[in-house]
Amino acid sequence: MSNLRIGTSGWNYPSGKGTWNGIFYPPPRRRLKGFDELTFYAEHFDTVEVNSTFYGQPRPDVTRAWAERTPQGFEFSVKLYQKFTHARMFKERLAGALPGQARSDAALLDALARPNATDLDAFRRGIEPLASSGRLGALLAQFPPSFKDVPASRDYLAGLLRAFGGYPIAVELRHRSWSDGIGDTLSLLNTFGAAWVQIDEPKFRFSIRQNYLPNVQGFYYMRLHGRNVEKWWRHEKSEDRYDYLYSAGELKEFSETADAAKRLVKKLYLYTNNHFSAKSVANAAMIKQQLGEPLEGEYPREFVERYPELAGVVKEQTWLMADG
Repeated sequence: MSNLRIGTSGWNYPSGKGTWNGIFYPPPRRRLKGFDELTFYAEHFDTVEVNSTFYGQPRPDVTRAWAERTPQGFEFSVKLYQKFTHARMFKERLAGALPGQARSDAALLDALARPNATDLDAFRRGIEPLASSGRLGALLAQFPPSFKDVPASRDYLAGLLRAFGGYPIAVELRHRSWSDGIGDTLSLLNTFGAAWVQIDEPKFRFSIRQNYLPNVQGFYYMRLHGRNVEKWWRHEKSEDRYDYLYSAGELKEFSETADAAKRLVKKLYLYTNNHFSAKSVANAAMIKQQLGEPLEGEYPREFVERYPELAGVVKEQTWLMADG
């Protein structure tokens, strides 16, 4: 089996203008009985990045069902719960759920928002079915652009990596201060065997700068978010940020990087996060083509019509749909 894993960030996008229904998946009302999105997705890719765990702790019954619906060899990379990485966001969410006076108690909010042993145990229990079935890829610790390279942040990151010792963990840092102090950042991550997530996204003044080189031999982790500069910070809905289709020429840089990096690490994960209207699926398939990886599964005719770059590349089939 290849040490190269290519997939998308998430597989379930049932609503909004950028839904996958009617493009990669059949419309809900015309699906055959028993159709399952994850099972269908796993016919095309051997890994997926789970983003839903950012909004709530993973539950063992849910992750066990994921394992049962995917074949041996399929891997889930799991994003850490927001309480571990997005303190401000979590506190705002927490404040909204508290009764009146408690919402303005800064000390109380700080205490409640601070991750503890119970939170760690809950996350570990939640992913255990994936780990025990051999389907756990890496854990993703994605920090916000406001997470800057200061002593308190370094101490916190070191503590988090220590707490999740034993799991392969990838760290996404987005503020430029981390790349300005690249030597210290590498030293910290390398101490814990953590992969520095290599990202592609619109670049702004304080955006991190990266060279796409692997920093540890254990594994390599890359995420492609798209380049929708106009809607990155100003958008009507969050999905609009990811409305971007990479051209074959733009993807070539990442395909060549992956081809070189996979020779230096034990395993490589590459995820496309430009999920609007299944553009991430199209770009993941294009990357597989550029790397000479097998393009498995059958793609709906509607998908190929939407993304003609893949005509004659992927196996095309019209959906077998239920009447009505």
